[in-house]
Amino acid sequence: MLDLKLMQKNPDVVRESLEKRGSKIDVQEFIDLDTRRKALIGEVESLKAEKNAVGPEIAKRKKAGEDASDLLAKMGQVSARTKELDSELTQVESAQKDWMMSVPNIPHKSVPLGTSEEDNPVLRYWGGKPELDFAPKEHWELGTNLGGLDFECAAKLAGARFSISYGWCARLERALAQLMLDTQTSLHGYTEVIPPVIVNRKTMTGTGQLPKFEEDLFKLNDDREFYLIPTAEVPLTNIYAGEVIDEEKLPVKFCAHTPCFRSEAGSYGKDTKGLIRQHQFNKVEMVNFAHPEHSYEALEDMTAAAERILQLLNIPYRVIELCTGDMGFGAAKTYDIEVWLPGQDQYREISSCSNCEDFQARRANIKFQPRDSKKKQFVHTLNGSGLAVGRCLVAVLENYQQADGSIVIPDALKPYMGGIEVVTPE
Repeated sequence: MLDLKLMQKNPDVVRESLEKRGSKIDVQEFIDLDTRRKALIGEVESLKAEKNAVGPEIAKRKKAGEDASDLLAKMGQVSARTKELDSELTQVESAQKDWMMSVPNIPHKSVPLGTSEEDNPVLRYWGGKPELDFAPKEHWELGTNLGGLDFECAAKLAGARFSISYGWCARLERALAQLMLDTQTSLHGYTEVIPPVIVNRKTMTGTGQLPKFEEDLFKLNDDREFYLIPTAEVPLTNIYAGEVIDEEKLPVKFCAHTPCFRSEAGSYGKDTKGLIRQHQFNKVEMVNFAHPEHSYEALEDMTAAAERILQLLNIPYRVIELCTGDMGFGAAKTYDIEVWLPGQDQYREISSCSNCEDFQARRANIKFQPRDSKKKQFVHTLNGSGLAVGRCLVAVLENYQQADGSIVIPDALKPYMGGIEVVTPE
C-alpha cells in the first residue's frame, strides 16, 4: 500500500506511476474522496465545537431555573447531524482505503518503461545451450516414457493441471528442493522455515494477494475465510506482521519449501500439458526483511542466490528486468530468471525476484526501530523463488536428456539420489 501522505501531497507522482504501469485507476477518484473526507471532518468538528460551547449555557439556565428547551432541541439536531456525518465519514474512509488497497506499487526510477513482456530487456546470459544431435523431447513426454510422471491418474484424482511423480522422479524433485534449501541456508544466510500453507484473509491482504487477486486463489469452502497459499512469500512475510524488528537484526532472511496452490485464472489454453502451469506445485521461496538503505543491494544478492542453483546444475539461463507494464502488483523492481528448455526451444521463467520496498510493510504494518531515532520506520520486503521445484525438474529433464530417452542426473544432485546417476527406459 502506498503512503497516504504521498497520495494527499503528491497525487501526480502516483498518477505518473499508474500511467507507466498502464493502469486505468483514476487518481481523481481518490482526490474527490479525500476532499469529501476533509469536508466531513471539518463539519463534524464544527458541530462538536458548537455543542461544547452551548453545554455550559444549558447548565447555567438549568441552575438558574430558566427554560433551556430551545437549546436542548438545537443540540438534539446537532447530535443527529453529527451522527449522520460520522456515518458518511466512515463510508468515505472505507472507500478511500479500498481505493488505496487497489493501487499497485510505484516502480523504481531505474525500471525500464514498457507495456508488456516484449519490452523486458535481457541483462545477461549464463551457460551454453546443450548441443543435441537429435530432436529433443518435452519434459512431459520424457517423464511419462520413463514412468516418473503420471498426468492421467492425477486428472482422475483431482482434475486437470495436476500431476503425480513416482520413484526416481519423486526422488529427483526432493533432491532439487534439498539442493536449493542447503544452498540458500549454508551459502546465502537464509533461515529455513516450515510455515502454514493455509492462511487467513488478513495474511493474504498483508502481501497484496487480497483484495485484488482473489480469483487467483484457492479459498476453503467455509465461513472462516481461509486460503491455500499461492507462494510461501505470504506466510513468511507476515511472520513480522504488526511487529517491530530491532535494526541490529536486519536483514532477516527466511526460506521455505512448500506446496503452492494457484487457480491459474485467465490461463485457459496455456501450457495445458506438463508441469509448467499447475494448480499445485512445490517451490523454495526466499524472503528478506531489509533496511531501506540496503534493499537494492539485497535484491542483487537474492537474484544471485537464485542463479546459483542453475549454475550448480549447469543449466543455461538468462536474467531479464521487468518493465513498468509487466511488473507484479506489489513490486518496485523485479528480475526474472528464465531457464532454457530444449524441448520447447525457448526460455521460460523459473524465478522472479522483487523488491517491494515498503509497499507490503505498510499493508502488514512491519517496522524496525532505528538505533539513532525514536521514530519507527517501515522495513523493505523482498521475495524471490529459489527456485520453482517443478520448473527446475522440467529444466533438468529437457537439458539432460539423451538420444535414447534416458536422463543423466546432474553432478550437483547425485549426493541426494541414492546412487542413481542415469534414469533409463525399461
